[in-house]
Amino acid sequence: MKQSSINKDNEILVGNSFSKIRLLLEKYLIISLFVSSLVIGNIYASEPILITISSDLDKIIFDGKWTHTTEWKPTSENTLRYDDGTQIHLRTAHQDGFVYVFLDLATDMVIDKGADNALICFDGKNDKTDIPGIDDYCFSTSLSRKISFTYQGDGIIGLNGHFQKISNPVGYVAIGNVSDKHDRYNIIPHVSYEFRIPIDVLGRSHNYGFYMAVFEANSGIIYSWPTEVQQNRIFTIPSPSEWGEITSPDKSMGKP
Repeated sequence: MKQSSINKDNEILVGNSFSKIRLLLEKYLIISLFVSSLVIGNIYASEPILITISSDLDKIIFDGKWTHTTEWKPTSENTLRYDDGTQIHLRTAHQDGFVYVFLDLATDMVIDKGADNALICFDGKNDKTDIPGIDDYCFSTSLSRKISFTYQGDGIIGLNGHFQKISNPVGYVAIGNVSDKHDRYNIIPHVSYEFRIPIDVLGRSHNYGFYMAVFEANSGIIYSWPTEVQQNRIFTIPSPSEWGEITSPDKSMGKP
């Protein structure tokens, strides 16, 4: 009887131990899944670009580069860093019905005139559609070429992925050049681009979808924002559903 009682006690102890271990494993699994969901949920979530209002942008000289040391100073600054060490300084502001964008490729010191190019896109309604609509616009230019292009979404598949080339709007400027001794980030000659986009073309709003891409001809690499958007073809524009956002915190960009 004593041996039987001991065996039963041992069975109870073993059973309780397995129950405790199972509960601990279940708790660990739940916590792990929760943490994983948080990480996965933020892997592809880029913070919005915050754009400021300015009063000095009418003094900008549109030559595609940092013309003097304070030219683009009254703008918001975002530094985009990539795994291979590439840095792009994105400067944005708005004033008098225009969005101003400066792309400073401080680490691109290989000058490929006519081959390097830049593209910026706006989703006027920020509705993140899979197929671009008429409220989606892209603007592009090449380094040291005095021509630029405007593209509008129309749902028809084409060379640029549902975007068609349209006439450039009045007041639009896009130009690429070589920044050097007056540049804020690198005085060694390197690639840069200037844009001025009429807000009325996009539709008045304080919050747009936003995408940026630059093609570095020397390496054949496309660097984009959001940085998670991978592009392997220079002429293909990703779906607006993959774009990030550019936001006016004080909502002044949406005011007439």
